[in-house]
Amino acid sequence: MPEGHTLHRLAISHHRRFAGGVVRVSSPQGRFADGAALVDGRTLTRAEAWGKHLLHHYDSGLVVHVHLGLYGTFTESPAPLTEPVGQVRMRMIGGGRAARPYGADLRGPTACEVLHAPEVDALTARLGPDPLRPDADPERAASRIRRSSRSIAALLMDQSVVAGVGNVYRAEVLFRHGISPRRQGRAVSAGQWDELWADLVALMNTGVREGAIVVMRPEDDHGAPSYASGKPRTYVYRRAGEPCRICATTIAHTVLQGRNLFWCPSCQPD
Repeated sequence: MPEGHTLHRLAISHHRRFAGGVVRVSSPQGRFADGAALVDGRTLTRAEAWGKHLLHHYDSGLVVHVHLGLYGTFTESPAPLTEPVGQVRMRMIGGGRAARPYGADLRGPTACEVLHAPEVDALTARLGPDPLRPDADPERAASRIRRSSRSIAALLMDQSVVAGVGNVYRAEVLFRHGISPRRQGRAVSAGQWDELWADLVALMNTGVREGAIVVMRPEDDHGAPSYASGKPRTYVYRRAGEPCRICATTIAHTVLQGRNLFWCPSCQPD
């Protein structure tokens, strides 16, 4: 599933390409036809992301909410667009303030819906602070974590605690700070949380800038290749059974709440 930096990159791109102008919105697939009709021909005022949620705000006050889920993707290209290929849930075409019109096709999202302002407020109220948002309050997450007997690994993936962190950032930030994923939230000190949050802010902003999850410190970025071609190296993510890049201990793996979890037992002791 795309992590928060991907949604923020999309929001930046959509705001740059569509905001400030009339957008033609359709649903070639038909599943979003009613929603598309509500915003078609309206002006997109801004696009923003909150965690793994993308929000397109229109001048009518209506908001298109997109959650990509596991399979959702946007493809963007200069207009005019060719005939839709595949199951295009939503097609956007507009110029905004850009030099030339652009189009964007959305396929396979978990959610694509039109919301009113109170519904948007209810959605964002359910989400924890997003490390990529300037209005984020890390103390909201800290207060949940320090009262919880759940593992810090589970808490970091709970979008009501911290919004936007996914499996890769979870595994890698815990390794970078030597914290066992099995440590209870209430056993994470205030200082450790402050450091984790600051690192998430830095790493996820790098992800927005680079378009990839880059977690290796320069002095460690060598040795065995990444888990997949074209991906930056990781310390532990998808490296189960391989030697730790720092201490050579075998990277451990388990499944926690349906998601794969990776860590180094030596660098991240219980």
